[in-house]
Amino acid sequence: MNGHEMAQLNKAVVKEMWAALGSFDFEKLKACLHPDVHYEDIPTEDAGAMGPENVVGRLSVAWDHLKQQDQITHHIAAEGSVVFLDHTEKWTFKSGETAEHRFVTLHELRDQKIIKWSDFWDMANFVGQFPQ
Repeated sequence: MNGHEMAQLNKAVVKEMWAALGSFDFEKLKACLHPDVHYEDIPTEDAGAMGPENVVGRLSVAWDHLKQQDQITHHIAAEGSVVFLDHTEKWTFKSGETAEHRFVTLHELRDQKIIKWSDFWDMANFVGQFPQ
């Protein structure tokens, strides 16, 4: 398999993972993650989460308050084992309020599974939109 084919396969895994997240399909999301995955929110001081179960546990802290999560992809670029995604998430809370933010995510893949997931975003802007 050449580098271009590898990049296209990795891009497909990333798209599948984000589609699963948007539809709250955590089993499908975990299937896209490498057993040694490390997830981190770059603007926070938190160390992130290691392993698929811990990643889903961390995501569930927010997702448990949502009734809908929409993904808008602006750009996706892949080279070898790295996929960058420029996207917007729109969250609709169970209480009816919405919050929207644009961010970039770096994904590194090994064996067609995401082993590194790093979100880069403006925390004050996004969290400032959350309902009490």
